[in-house]
Amino acid sequence: MIPSTFMALPSSSYSHTLLFSNFLKPNTLTSRKSYASSLNINRDRYPISVVRNSASVSGEPSTSTISDVFGGKKELAGIHSLVDSMSPPVRFASSIIVVAAAISSGYGLGLRFGRTRNAALAGAAAFGLAGGAAAYALNSCVPEVAATNLHNYLAGCDDPKAVKKEDIEGIAKKFGVSKQDQAFNAELCDLYCRFVSSVIPPGSEDLKGNEVETIIEFKRVLGIDDPDAASMHMEIGRRIFRQRLETGDRDADIEQRRAFQKLIYVSTLVFGEASTFLLPWKRVFKVTDAQVAIRDNAQRLYAFRLKQVGREVNSEQLMSLRGAQLLYRLSDELAEDMFKEHTRKLIEENISTAVNILKSRTRTSRGPIQVVEELDKILAFNHLLISLSNHPESRHFARGVGPVLLLGGEYDGDRKIDDLKLLYRAYVTDSLSTGRMEETKLAALNQLRNIFGLGKREAERIMLDVASKVYRKRLAQAFSGGELEAADSKAAFLQNLCDELHFDPERASQIHEEIYRQKLQQSVADGELTEDDVAALLRLRVMLCIPQQTVEAAHSDICGTLFEKAVNGAIAAGVDGYDADVKASVRKAAHGLRLTRESAMSIASKAVRRMFMNYIKRARGAGRTESAKELKKMIAFNTLVVTPLVADIKGEPSDPATPEEPIKEESKNQFEQDEEEEEWESLQTLKKTRPDKELAAKLGKPGQTEITLKDDLPERDRKDLYKTYLLFCITGEVTNIPFGAQITTKKDNTEYLLLNQLGEILGLTRKETVDVHRGLAEQAFRQQAEVILADGQLTKARIEQLNEVQKQVGLPQEYAQKVIKNITTTKMAAAIETAVSQGRLSIKQIRELKEAGVNLDSMVSESLRENIFKKTVDEIFSSGTGEFDEVEVYEKITVDLNINADKAKGVVCELARTRLSNSLIQAVALLRQRNRLGVVSSLNDMLACDKAVPSEPLSWEVPEELADLYAIYLKSEAAPEKQSRLQYLLGISDSTAVALREMGDRVLPVGSEEENFVF
Repeated sequence: MIPSTFMALPSSSYSHTLLFSNFLKPNTLTSRKSYASSLNINRDRYPISVVRNSASVSGEPSTSTISDVFGGKKELAGIHSLVDSMSPPVRFASSIIVVAAAISSGYGLGLRFGRTRNAALAGAAAFGLAGGAAAYALNSCVPEVAATNLHNYLAGCDDPKAVKKEDIEGIAKKFGVSKQDQAFNAELCDLYCRFVSSVIPPGSEDLKGNEVETIIEFKRVLGIDDPDAASMHMEIGRRIFRQRLETGDRDADIEQRRAFQKLIYVSTLVFGEASTFLLPWKRVFKVTDAQVAIRDNAQRLYAFRLKQVGREVNSEQLMSLRGAQLLYRLSDELAEDMFKEHTRKLIEENISTAVNILKSRTRTSRGPIQVVEELDKILAFNHLLISLSNHPESRHFARGVGPVLLLGGEYDGDRKIDDLKLLYRAYVTDSLSTGRMEETKLAALNQLRNIFGLGKREAERIMLDVASKVYRKRLAQAFSGGELEAADSKAAFLQNLCDELHFDPERASQIHEEIYRQKLQQSVADGELTEDDVAALLRLRVMLCIPQQTVEAAHSDICGTLFEKAVNGAIAAGVDGYDADVKASVRKAAHGLRLTRESAMSIASKAVRRMFMNYIKRARGAGRTESAKELKKMIAFNTLVVTPLVADIKGEPSDPATPEEPIKEESKNQFEQDEEEEEWESLQTLKKTRPDKELAAKLGKPGQTEITLKDDLPERDRKDLYKTYLLFCITGEVTNIPFGAQITTKKDNTEYLLLNQLGEILGLTRKETVDVHRGLAEQAFRQQAEVILADGQLTKARIEQLNEVQKQVGLPQEYAQKVIKNITTTKMAAAIETAVSQGRLSIKQIRELKEAGVNLDSMVSESLRENIFKKTVDEIFSSGTGEFDEVEVYEKITVDLNINADKAKGVVCELARTRLSNSLIQAVALLRQRNRLGVVSSLNDMLACDKAVPSEPLSWEVPEELADLYAIYLKSEAAPEKQSRLQYLLGISDSTAVALREMGDRVLPVGSEEENFVF
């Protein structure tokens, strides 16, 4: 407890503070002003202390604190003790008696010593004044005595809450005083100030929540007015604010600031709405809303009230909380968040307890039960809050009442999610402990999942895991007890079991499959399935309603693994290790494991193709000769290992002396293929791949063709590998010797038979192998043909030379002709394109080329063909004939050049318009040169342009020249329709035309040098 003395409040300041009240009467305001000065005097006698008490846990001030708050009792002496012993009537009577006795004594003494009446009256007056003064002095000290009695009364009380308003009023009534008496009112304010200072906790402590009610009640008991009480709050604030300014310690400054904030908050709640004008904190102390910190203090008080709310919360408590929230001026959002946080902390306590039990090293039999009990408490509390949120009076309840969530709390994070999953699993296990899932438990699990914030998939995964174990247990009991076997419908029994556990039937089917697989694995532990094993597996399949597809998949997986080991062993034995023991192990695995032929062949195919791919990888990384050797090894592996392996799997005899019927059938099929491919008989390399009878007997039985690399390699890669070995068969083995020389060792036709087997291993069809042979032959023929036809000219000698090359490479005549045509066409295309670009190719030559079968469309681009058309039309317009054949231009020429007809018409129109005007200008120029034939030719060109695109009459600056042009054209013996059209184009009238016809040769006397031309 740190006592501190307040500075005396000046009268002017206090009087100014009182002006904030609009409810003070004029006479009251006057008494307040006179009271202020006496308050200063009283404070000099009774210093005000800001007391910081250390309240007990319950928030009640202790006895020692109370005595320190109000100070010790005051002693009365002299006249004060006399006044204290007198009641108001006695005091009034005593005053009258004293005054009367003084007057009587003065009158007697004046008459005795003055012996006159005037002296007696003077003595009576003098002694009356003295008696009146004594009576006044006696009555004037009554307020001070009343104040002292009030102080001693409160100082003697053990609990300020026990003070009664009747006792305070009794003291005032005893001495006949009221709040208008300055001394008495000053003591009331001083006592109130001391009490408020003691109630508000120091800066380091939070509000307890009962401060406002305590101060309001004490103010009511004292009967002090709000303006006087508000002035005391402001005085306490001034003192705290001054101490904060004077302190030099940062921690002390923070403590004083918190004390100041709590004073402002409590004062605001004490005076309610009137605090806005009774407590001018912002104006006097220049503080902001943030510095006032009303929200922080409201949160602390509301948190204190929330601590009283437990898991047995009821509607009355929630209504009380709502009232406290409104009293503390706390917003609904903050109140809602605080209530949810409080409820979350309550369930977090249960969760922590349950987690500690689960993780305890000293587990007891009651451990799981205790965990479930804690979780039931959480569910009960959550159910209570949900029911309260649906209460009819829920709008009057505290904000935030609703389902509990762990979001934002201790268990909201990845580190704690595993603990929540353990608790959820424990509750699921308890719910299924009876062997069935009740609807109430299912609803409780959904609520628990929402409270824990678990995802739907996570919760389903946990429930599925626990339910799977329970389902297995129930299934084992039904199987061993005979219930499942005795059931009329096995499927209905299993479905009923799933319904009782709320278990997914698909997951149940997976469990059935796992059980079947486990049984099957136990049965094939010795490498084969006996009849008893097959019967037991069939019974299990029927009991568990396992579909045939699942059974086959299980056999293929488990039995296939064992069979795959046997096949891998046989393959690992290699070409020389595939003996009778290996053959026996393969036959035993293939037939003893009861695998279908398709499954066994599929497993063997994977292993064999994996071995084939190893050969292929080595072949790709080597040169041509080494690559061919690797492919040859693969062919030998296929013949000596894979072929007997396939026979053993099928159960066929592997003796080369096979029945003749299949060979005859195969020969027949081969013959049919040969008939279909007669056109390829000329391919010598292809013919060599077909063995004769003597060679086939020498090589023995051909290799298997069921396992191929058709699906493992793309067609292009398979053809490349086949081509590599084909080149090896053609060129032979090349050996490098010193000094850069090479030796080529030719092979016999047996290599071609191996080539045929390679094609079967690679999965190439007959057509694909033929394409490879044909492509290689075509490539060889092309190389030699390009040398022979270097200049593109095909002569008789060259044709004979090409036929000889064709026979050597064995390329069919059709493809040889295509190669020759392609070469000649390419050479010709280059020549034609050069001729077109140089303008040396006319439409007549193009037609001749087309009649010769030359495809100009592929040789000449469209733009060049359009240029040819443009040039041809320009030649028509400059031919001097005056003719334009639309059918020839628009139909025949466009077809010959294979260009767009509409685009061709556009080209013609553009050229005709341009050429028309140019022809007129050229005709006038030739007229001035006296070139009559040239004039006629230009006028004919103009008529041809007009025929292509009809024109309007033309204009010229010298009309006489147009007349001369027409006159010359009349002498050219042109057709009348041309003369008429030219007359129209030149704009010559009929009369002028007639006159020009009559003039005849007089227009242009040829050879007359004396005649001048008219320009």
